[in-house]
Amino acid sequence: MATTAKEQFLQQFGEHYGYPNAPKTIDQIRATEFNRLQDLVYLDHAGATLYSELQMESVFKDLTNNVYGNPHSQSDSSSATLEIVRDARQQVLDYCNASPKDYKCIFTSGATAALKLVGESFPWSCNSNFMYTMENHNSVLGIREYALDQGAAAIAVDIEDVNPRIEGENFSTKISPHQVQRRKAAGLLEGETMGDVYNLFAFPSECNFSGLRFDLDLATIIKEDPSRILGTSVCKNGRWLVLVDAAKGSATMPPDLSKYPVDFVALSFYKLFGYPTGLGALIVRNDAAKLLKKSYFSGGTVAASIADIDFIKRREGIEELFEDGTASFLSIASLHHGFKILNSLTVSAISRHTTSLALYTRKTLLALRHGNGSSVCILYGPHNSMETCHEMGPVVSFNLKRSDGSWYGYREMEKLASLSGIQLRTGCFCNPGACAKYLGLSHTDLISNTEAGHVCWDDRDIINGKPVGAVRVSFGYMSTYEDAKKLVDFVTSSFVSPQNHVDNGKQLKGVSGFLDTCYYLKSITIYPIKSCGGFSARSWPLSNNGSLKHDREWILKSLSGEILTLKRVPEMGLISSFIDLSQGMLFIESPHCKEKLQIRLQLDSYDSAIQDIELQGQRYKVYSYSNETNAWFSEAIGRPCTLLRYSGSNHEFMLDRTNDVVACKDTNSAVSFANEGQFLLVSEESVSDLNKRLCSDVQKSICGTETQVNANRFRPNLVVSGGRPYDEDGWRDIRIGNQYFRSLGGCNRCQVINRSLNAGQVQKSKEPLATLASYRRVKGKILFGILLKYASVNGEQQQCDSWLHVGQEVHPD
Repeated sequence: MATTAKEQFLQQFGEHYGYPNAPKTIDQIRATEFNRLQDLVYLDHAGATLYSELQMESVFKDLTNNVYGNPHSQSDSSSATLEIVRDARQQVLDYCNASPKDYKCIFTSGATAALKLVGESFPWSCNSNFMYTMENHNSVLGIREYALDQGAAAIAVDIEDVNPRIEGENFSTKISPHQVQRRKAAGLLEGETMGDVYNLFAFPSECNFSGLRFDLDLATIIKEDPSRILGTSVCKNGRWLVLVDAAKGSATMPPDLSKYPVDFVALSFYKLFGYPTGLGALIVRNDAAKLLKKSYFSGGTVAASIADIDFIKRREGIEELFEDGTASFLSIASLHHGFKILNSLTVSAISRHTTSLALYTRKTLLALRHGNGSSVCILYGPHNSMETCHEMGPVVSFNLKRSDGSWYGYREMEKLASLSGIQLRTGCFCNPGACAKYLGLSHTDLISNTEAGHVCWDDRDIINGKPVGAVRVSFGYMSTYEDAKKLVDFVTSSFVSPQNHVDNGKQLKGVSGFLDTCYYLKSITIYPIKSCGGFSARSWPLSNNGSLKHDREWILKSLSGEILTLKRVPEMGLISSFIDLSQGMLFIESPHCKEKLQIRLQLDSYDSAIQDIELQGQRYKVYSYSNETNAWFSEAIGRPCTLLRYSGSNHEFMLDRTNDVVACKDTNSAVSFANEGQFLLVSEESVSDLNKRLCSDVQKSICGTETQVNANRFRPNLVVSGGRPYDEDGWRDIRIGNQYFRSLGGCNRCQVINRSLNAGQVQKSKEPLATLASYRRVKGKILFGILLKYASVNGEQQQCDSWLHVGQEVHPD
């Protein structure tokens, strides 16, 4: 019998996979404690791991069966809370093997707050140094601001292994410093001695970008013999303290503080066991805590204060001194139930389990090849080799390449993964140093990318042919082989080109022979309010700028200034609209409003104020409406908003500042509030072909349900009939009646088309976008339908009495 893929996996990793010595196996854990995952593959445990359902049941039972009062009070319930907090502090110290004689646990609002506490309280001087590894989270880099403001020097460093580390041999790491950063001239302050100078060295226990684990022997060397690896020029002044950001690494390998003399350790509990969020801790060495300087005082941090004179007596306990206000005691009480889960499995078993999954994923992705033999996956990590995987945490960061050597964008990967039920993360993961280091981005690259408009979390993933971020998958204690296998299968099916593969771009160019084919206009749809429901008309006039009259002439704006869209506010799709040109009225309905709304098309200057807004890189002058009208729309979508109308004159256009090639914006003609083109055209035959594919996909699926879509799902203005599916891909210019239009290219589709309206409710599925992605994907875009703009002939302007009519012939090119 042939060996299955899982059997092969277990032959290699079975000794470490699945908690064979724990009360439950991994399959039992998933079945009983993570039933909510079902077919969802969650691979962003470096961002936030998942809480167990058993854990939350225990938390709920605890909170409903006990009374916890404010620990600053003296009542019995408060005393019980104080005891719970004390026990939680000890659990945190035990987790890092830290003796309470040497360390204290300060609860904070998160790992970032713990790092901030160190930065703002550290005894900086103009002779201090803040040294940090390039692989550090922004929350660590932010400490640099405190150091530089106090005149200290800040130095980023690269850490390299000169030779592979062998047990018992000397530490073989080399530190290479970058340029020194300083804002104020160095020099001893008056009365300051060299013994009062303190320096801080910061590094993560595990890089959240690459998964590289840092050797904690580094802390010992920095504290005991810093000149050995830092050099005498940097180390001649003062004493060095060490900060370790263990927010990511402690989930599988917490720092052992009985072995390594680290002064500060930052922890985040939702990265350990999912809940609670908004709670972290700073484990601080007692002698280091005495050096910290604190200015602000609050409830709980002082023993006494006098309101009208400069007098305070601070508390002497380290925890009480640095925990401002009342601690989040209910969240702290919940920690016990999270640690119980980890202790039942043991951290060492969790590390082995997650490492086996990461090793399998790295090995399998590295082996993927296109049909022409070129590599599919580029992994990021030390030396990009399998030999160093024992130094890696359960993180796999990578980018994908096409068979021609060009890059797939990471946003394309994320978008398609989501359609396949795989949750992962893309970008730089708030770790700009590691991102630049592994992607080979120079200072010039980074600055030019920023000046071009690229910022964190935007959709610009490839700039000047280079990726500006990566794909990251990360495993947690409840991750399974099936999770890793589904990821690998997804990458294989979606991004690996077989032998003699024809590029998708060529498939979408359409076909010739339009002159022999008859096309006609099947329907016309107008959407008066952007992202709301539209209405169909047998005939409809064109405005002076060539667009459908009153199409996307109104928008909804939140009170914070955000332009509301269907993508963010699905309830907008429930609002229906109709225009009666003879009455000069816009009629609007919503299932959430008892009364219909009527708005006159003719504006009166006295009841409409004019204001300026910006949308999609363009500025508009708009009219606003009464409080009653705004209240109606607020009720319709379930959030406060205002209605605005495009003024139609005195408008001013700005170039699209993102300069994004994906967007086919027509900035040379007024298009009301349309994002891209004045018109969206869809072919009835293309929709029919899509529905055949949807039926075929359901038949191949074990548990799929039939999905059929009509053309309205794509919110087109124009639906044409005739010819073959996707003929429209090849159209460049078309004539409808005696009106001419030019194609701006295909329309890039998003998750909005996966939403349908049923009985007054918005329902979401994976279709039809998932099926479209399987055959309509071109360089990160999933195309369906084409965008059009009105094209004047010989410079002639659109006639004011021009109309489009259902049944008119459509003539391509």
